[in-house]
Amino acid sequence: MQTLSLGNSGVEVSELCLGAMYFGTRNDRATSYRMLDMYVDAGGTFIDTANIYAHWADGGRGGESETLLGEWMRERGNRDRMFIASKVGFNYGDVTRGLPAWRIEEECNKSLRRMGIETIDLYYAHVDDRQTPQEETLAAFDRLVKAGKVRLIGASNFRAWRLEEARWISQTQGQAAYCCVQQRHTYLPPRPGVSTAPQLVANEDLLDYARATGLRILAYSALLAGAYTRDDRPLPPEYRSPDNDARLQALRAVAAETGATLNQVILAWMLQGDPAIIPLIAASTEEQMRDNLGALKVRLTADQLQRLNAAGTA
Repeated sequence: MQTLSLGNSGVEVSELCLGAMYFGTRNDRATSYRMLDMYVDAGGTFIDTANIYAHWADGGRGGESETLLGEWMRERGNRDRMFIASKVGFNYGDVTRGLPAWRIEEECNKSLRRMGIETIDLYYAHVDDRQTPQEETLAAFDRLVKAGKVRLIGASNFRAWRLEEARWISQTQGQAAYCCVQQRHTYLPPRPGVSTAPQLVANEDLLDYARATGLRILAYSALLAGAYTRDDRPLPPEYRSPDNDARLQALRAVAAETGATLNQVILAWMLQGDPAIIPLIAASTEEQMRDNLGALKVRLTADQLQRLNAAGTA
């Protein structure tokens, strides 16, 4: 597996990031370990979790994913080879939503304890907080970096103008800056005017901002939970439109030309686009993991990329 830089941080990470949202809840220990091991065997080292994962699942309270990751790393003895990302900002249990300084620092300490590690490699502001000044939020993240509890910081579910505001604050204050943004993104754009709040979609404004600044984009919900390929998972209503019918036709044509699955073409389209986007992959079966990893072997031509990008835009 090759690597991509995290913005201007100088740090390289695996080009596919493994999402661990349901490890320890919907995915039991044996399944979670198997998925983690398969990913690592393929050369992956970049694993994504959050303090809230997965409090909404049956039996979940939050923290299950972090706890399982910590146990897995101790059993495998591989902490020094893994790049671990976690997040703070959404509500779970008695923890309220927001990014005040005390909450960021308190939740960071809890995440470190759950995982049994000394440093979180990438710590995200999981959702924008318009009620707390960004100066306060960024100062708290900077203190965590200076204390060695966090290596890099990122943002998730932020609009481009808020990221630019944060960049300016970090530069003028000489503080740690967001090196990446994790946003909802897939091949099909949602219909104009449809809200996906509190999740924000990586729109053209954000893509353009990333090209201009070097900020790395990571994509969650890249495969729409199987909706591209599974008959039992129809496309969400916000993705159904005549324009997207045309994009699906182009996607199927390129998949037929390359001999790849629809999911593999989507992941390859992200990795080979401008800007290159790091997809988050998820799997609960070996077949799903193999399908995700197979995207690394798909090479799209310039013509295929152009057709995929142009479809549905006329």
